[in-house]
Amino acid sequence: MTFAVTFRSGLALTRRVKKSNLESLSTTSRHLSSSGHGGESKHATPTSFATKCASLYHPSGGANRGLAPPVYFGSTFTLNDADHGARLHDKSEAAYTDQDGFVYSRWGSPTNEACARQIAALEGIEGSGGGTMLFGSGMSGITSALMSTLKTGDHAVFPYTVYGGTHEFLKEFAIHWGVEVDFVDGAGKDGPENYRRALRENTRVVYCETPANPTCRITDLEGVGRVVDERYGSRSANPGRPWVMVDGTFATPYHCRPLDFDGVDVSIQSCTKYLGGHSDILAGSVSSRSPEFCHGLAKVQKLITAPLNPMDSYLLMRGIRTLDVRMQRHGENALRVAEMLEAHPLVEQCFYPGLSSHPDNNGGMDDCLVARSFRSGRDHPDDASHMKQTHGGMIAFVVKGGGDVALERAKKVCEGLRVVNLAVSLGSVESLVEHPASMTHAMIPREDRLAGGLEDGLIRISVGIERGSDLVEDLKSSLDKVMEEERMGEQRAA
Repeated sequence: MTFAVTFRSGLALTRRVKKSNLESLSTTSRHLSSSGHGGESKHATPTSFATKCASLYHPSGGANRGLAPPVYFGSTFTLNDADHGARLHDKSEAAYTDQDGFVYSRWGSPTNEACARQIAALEGIEGSGGGTMLFGSGMSGITSALMSTLKTGDHAVFPYTVYGGTHEFLKEFAIHWGVEVDFVDGAGKDGPENYRRALRENTRVVYCETPANPTCRITDLEGVGRVVDERYGSRSANPGRPWVMVDGTFATPYHCRPLDFDGVDVSIQSCTKYLGGHSDILAGSVSSRSPEFCHGLAKVQKLITAPLNPMDSYLLMRGIRTLDVRMQRHGENALRVAEMLEAHPLVEQCFYPGLSSHPDNNGGMDDCLVARSFRSGRDHPDDASHMKQTHGGMIAFVVKGGGDVALERAKKVCEGLRVVNLAVSLGSVESLVEHPASMTHAMIPREDRLAGGLEDGLIRISVGIERGSDLVEDLKSSLDKVMEEERMGEQRAA
């Protein structure tokens, strides 16, 4: 096929296919990539070998009846005409596309959007005017949310026990961009007042993490939303009030939907963890009811970060389909493990929301933060009669001893496990253990780490869905072994 090319006015480029070549092409219908308004192909069937190789063939129309959504790998999308392309490029960035469709996958793609809409449904915001956006990791989602709302001269408030990567972004980037950051103890019943005292006129972000990583302390989201409203007014009354953001990765929407709380604007999930659930993807989601926030977030994603790729979007959707049943098993196993740990002589303290000893659990009374934060997939109060209450799969416990003694003991306990895997991350079907002081939170200064309750001897466990008794026995054996080795060492020294 050859082309005659003409230029008009130095701007418009038109392409004319020579008539003799058009006549040599078959007009038989084919399933190629570009269709007109009526769904008919705009292209003739190629007859040359090279053009057949370069053309895009599609299955018949009945293919869209497949039960599972397809994976759209295309980086670009065909247009009906030039005006169609102009409309797409002129649109304001938003969480989702409209009936005009897609133009370029850096601005969104079908598989990504299908998964985002599913997470929006889990977050309880479908049809809200905002939406959910997916990123290539949880950290990408966090940094995109912060970059879309903070600028030089702004102030933000974060908890001491914020995720290590978030803390590193603040220290290594945000403060060097001229953003002022304060850290507070945001956990428990005193958390909201601690946030209140840190608020300023130039505060633009109030950030929470609940349950906290790795201490499993609970933030009073209702209280935090209230103190922000009392200081600045509601979002509708004062569009410039701070954005209240919540990282709810430990709980997932199965237990806690942050956007159900008045005053909370943004919900963040590291979908690498429970939503994906199989340690085989990196993904993050950011959800909001606010079209204004989603516009800014989409602008950052389009120009600085990137949407989650189609294959991982598909895998994330597949993981979500079993989230409900996995979270039940995670919680059942975690309670058995936590009860053993609390009773073990080498354990100083065990933090698990399902234990009555948890500092934020007062037995399910109306002001109980644990009771208000763990809905266990229940949609209605009546569901409590047949849906078991669970409290997630994350446990933190502190081995006895101080300073270097506790540090070494904790490392030995982690290294002695034979069923639980020594690895970072969490929320997968297999159990994982890590020592935050020497691993995920090593970049946080010790004084800041201790201020947030992250002791030298603290160990974090992500309890999987293995047989519960196997996990209990593995952890108990490792703890017992450390005690026995220390006893033998003392005898040799004597």
